[in-house]
Amino acid sequence: MGAAGRLFRYKKVFDLEGTNELFLRAVRENCEYQYRHNDKYRAILQARDFSPDMLRQYEDIARLPFLPTLLFKNHELYSMPKYRMIVKATSSGTGGRFSRIGFEWGGLWNGAHMVLRVINRRRLFSPVPCNYVVFGYKPHRSNHTAVTKTAYGATLFTPSLHRTYALQYKDGQYSADLDAVAGAIQKYAKSRFPLRFMGFPSYTYFAMRLLDERGIHLQLPKNSKIMLGGGWKQFYREAVDKQEFYDMARKVFGVDDSDIVEFYGAVEHPILYCDCEKHHFHVPVYSRVIIRDPVTLEPLPNGKTGLVNLISPMVRATPILSVMTDDLGILHDGSECGCGIDSPFLEIIGRVGLRDIKTCAAGAEELLGKKGSGV
Repeated sequence: MGAAGRLFRYKKVFDLEGTNELFLRAVRENCEYQYRHNDKYRAILQARDFSPDMLRQYEDIARLPFLPTLLFKNHELYSMPKYRMIVKATSSGTGGRFSRIGFEWGGLWNGAHMVLRVINRRRLFSPVPCNYVVFGYKPHRSNHTAVTKTAYGATLFTPSLHRTYALQYKDGQYSADLDAVAGAIQKYAKSRFPLRFMGFPSYTYFAMRLLDERGIHLQLPKNSKIMLGGGWKQFYREAVDKQEFYDMARKVFGVDDSDIVEFYGAVEHPILYCDCEKHHFHVPVYSRVIIRDPVTLEPLPNGKTGLVNLISPMVRATPILSVMTDDLGILHDGSECGCGIDSPFLEIIGRVGLRDIKTCAAGAEELLGKKGSGV
């Protein structure tokens, strides 16, 4: 078993200090694999005078060249034949462009061990059947987005009695029917089985607001949960802060914030970040987070705002070892949380403009050649 396999089977989810050396070995092994099997990735590293053997000590991870997520929207970068990729997933799309990421068996097994441990910490697995309302896309053969696969996967945490989807596929496109969802919620609220929500916080909030405007306030069955993931996307201007969201959930559904769970992740960085009881995203052993200065791209100390660089050796099929997101974030010391987890936690505060993303991607794009409209 390689270092990545041992890392993703490590039992202490947030023991970063205890896994630093193992993480370094896993990153070096992954980098060596990508370097040998992906000509384009090797060209990017060589252009930056970097090679895998330069990963000698843990601090060297910060020197590893990153790939901007925007690069994957313009190029398919695979490090093994497509027939070896068991799963292919896409991002939700930016301007009609999608990142396409492949996963091999080893990467999927790593992810399975990660999900079992992370979800178990939040006690989301249960033998008790639940009804589900998914505030996301109903699966369709034409839909390969990771967010759809993730939302469906969350309905497998318990036996599923029914699944109602907010976004239905019809006539070649998805559309939301919140009236139908509101009716389903009222029906499930009368059941003796718990009701679980999963999906975009935007549509979840819009449904709560719709019920509230109609004067409909419910008491959901005991052990009901609200699970959130995917961000506010195109509704970022209508986003509300967490406390306003929690207050609405308590008012409309009788659900306390202790039963609200939020996830963070990206198809280009398929690590499951699950919030703690204080609703903070602590960094698990499966990844490391570096906040970089938007101008110099140098690492910043905890507490400073910058671009979010995510690192994980989970997958070999696609060179997503180190990626730069279009998120602006802050990495806080774990002691600031108060939940008892020592691992630093990531706060996402917004997104950078397209011009900033283009600047990050420019060098790699020149090496790979223009495709489509470029970046």
